[in-house]
Amino acid sequence: MDIRKLQRVIVDALEDVKAQDIKVFNTSHLTALFDRVIVASGTSNRQTKALASSVRESVKENGGDVISTEGDDVGEWVLVDCGDAIVHILQPALRQYYNLEEIWGDKPVRIKLSTPDPFGGARSSEPDDEDEEDEAPAVKKPARKAAVRRK
Repeated sequence: MDIRKLQRVIVDALEDVKAQDIKVFNTSHLTALFDRVIVASGTSNRQTKALASSVRESVKENGGDVISTEGDDVGEWVLVDCGDAIVHILQPALRQYYNLEEIWGDKPVRIKLSTPDPFGGARSSEPDDEDEEDEAPAVKKPARKAAVRRK
């Protein structure tokens, strides 16, 4: 299966079960073992297991291979190996602690998500070039306090 189709199938499967903060990273320049790392958050053990199950089923339904799954017994951090894409589904505390984005995240892939960004940012559409990096988001400066004139 084409890597773009595989990442789309995985992201759609994650969105179907309401995964939070889905990030896709191009890792082809870092390792020959896989081309994408996808990181998502689930709010409970039950949801992380359901997210992993949704990914496995969707990839298989679309003709892809699921090589293995790790961590499905506990559900705090579930890894689904889809060959060219590795999916990490973590609970927020573990995701913050291990900070996988720092390890794999130097080349984010811009992909359109069907759910709005809960943090208020607009989602970008898929690029023509799969290696395109996200631009740094604009940083808002805090509003200045207006000087109050006293009489």
